[in-house]
Amino acid sequence: MSPSTQTMSPPDPTQTKIPPEAKLLKAPTGIQGLDEITLGGLPRGRPTLVCGGAGCGKTMLAMEFLIRGILEFGEPGVFVAFEETPEDLAKNVASLGFNLRQLEDDGKLVVEYIHVDKGAIAIAGAYDLEGLFLRLQFAVDSVGAKRISIDTLEVLFGGFDNTALLREEVRRLFRWLKDRDLTAIITAEKGEGTLTRQGMEEYVSDCVLMLDHRIVDQISTRRLRIAKYRGSVHGTNEYPFLIDEGGISVLPVSSMSLDHKALTERISTGIPRLDAMLGGKGYFRGSTILVSGTAGSGKTSIANFFANAVCARGERCIYLAFEESPSQILRNMESIGLDLHPWIDSGLLRFHASRPSVYGLEMHLAKIHKLIREFSPNVVIIDPVTNLDAMGTNSEVNSMLVRLLDYLKSEGITALFTSLTAGGDGGSVELTKGGVSSLIDTWLLLRDIEHNGERNRGMYIIKSRGMAHSNQIREFLLSSTGIDLKDVYVGPSGVLTGSSRLTMEAEDKAFALTLQQEIDSMQQKMDRKKQALEAQWLAMQATFQAEEVEMLQRMEEKRKVQSRTAVDREEMGMSRKSD
Repeated sequence: MSPSTQTMSPPDPTQTKIPPEAKLLKAPTGIQGLDEITLGGLPRGRPTLVCGGAGCGKTMLAMEFLIRGILEFGEPGVFVAFEETPEDLAKNVASLGFNLRQLEDDGKLVVEYIHVDKGAIAIAGAYDLEGLFLRLQFAVDSVGAKRISIDTLEVLFGGFDNTALLREEVRRLFRWLKDRDLTAIITAEKGEGTLTRQGMEEYVSDCVLMLDHRIVDQISTRRLRIAKYRGSVHGTNEYPFLIDEGGISVLPVSSMSLDHKALTERISTGIPRLDAMLGGKGYFRGSTILVSGTAGSGKTSIANFFANAVCARGERCIYLAFEESPSQILRNMESIGLDLHPWIDSGLLRFHASRPSVYGLEMHLAKIHKLIREFSPNVVIIDPVTNLDAMGTNSEVNSMLVRLLDYLKSEGITALFTSLTAGGDGGSVELTKGGVSSLIDTWLLLRDIEHNGERNRGMYIIKSRGMAHSNQIREFLLSSTGIDLKDVYVGPSGVLTGSSRLTMEAEDKAFALTLQQEIDSMQQKMDRKKQALEAQWLAMQATFQAEEVEMLQRMEEKRKVQSRTAVDREEMGMSRKSD
């Protein structure tokens, strides 16, 4: 068959290469997490609409977008405000660590405040944006701006009753921004049943971000959602975000894929006998550890000894305390011989203490992410993680903790959680009612052992994936010298602890002493008999030796007689002339 007659199969669209110029260009925002969920940033040279209710963070996001563009990407910007004066804006963003005045003095930022008189613009058919465009063009040209933020549309178009005119002017504004290749953020107030009050800006925007500040059970949480993004795939969930002294940080809520690397390095628990129970080497680096038990069983002590061992290796540790203040923890640890102050002073150990009710679950997760990014720890300790149970339903707590575990594993961070359990639930205790304990790599259970009117502590390892570990119960002792794990002691009625153990040990010692005394007595008797026999043997040997001397003398005399007789017989024969 000739080439001209061959049947040509249609090209596979999935294999067709897209030229770089055909791909949507994106402008990174520099806002932590936002570039991740937008897969690179906002559409470059196009407008993005940011809408939401009062206090949700629209103005802060628009301002940080400009500032990060200047500081991190060298793109000057213009901020157009219709409500707040430059002085108010400078004071507001100063709380986030940004110096607007310095950026303006450096010629990298223009803050343009435009006062809009609603009464003067409500003249039907007479209003347009030419005056605004002139001021914007001058501001853009003065710094060579690549980015622009306009805050907010409601003030600019609030006096319009003519919907057709309003729609046309909105389109003109968006077109003007596109024609000048400006990457823009435009803020707008949320409407009733619509994304914005006018209900039309979202249709002419290339990207729409929805901000929400909700309060549930008296706990506030800010969330962000990408409602629209033309020409790009993007995250579709609601994402919690923080506004604090470092600016805005957005937290993805989807769990990571199960592709994190399993490390083989082992690190000490800080308790030598516990290391021995874990195959003699301790935990796997990058693993998750759960220490569960009732109140007062020693969970916090184990966590702090681990923190001490981490810092002693020159590594960093974050301790998230949900129940006690750092000073109280430090004081309590000194009572068992552990001084953590040097590690705090050297910057290797950082405590972060807060009540769980300060934030919602998602905000706690976002805060933990932020702390980890700032401090870059090798180990994270949460004490106790079960205090978060009161902040949501079982499924919500489970979801939050699964995402936290995934994040820590993906970063190779070793995590230790303490879990408060109710008395009497024994080995069936789980990290949460949702069963997150199934995701834990090493699980230590501290149990109360009540016997003979006493309450003592016992420890055993429920599981420790990937390593040989002890299956015995150890008595767990806290003293002024630290933590001691006693060898298991089994009496006639089972495992004994406390005074029962001491009593049985004393009885065993007394019995062993009696046996030893009997053995010593028998040994002495045997030694005396041996000595008597040896004495008899010596006496018999001496008698034999004396008799031997006498016999030898007599034998010598007989030999002499025998010899003399033979000589005499020979001499007599010679005298008789015999042959």
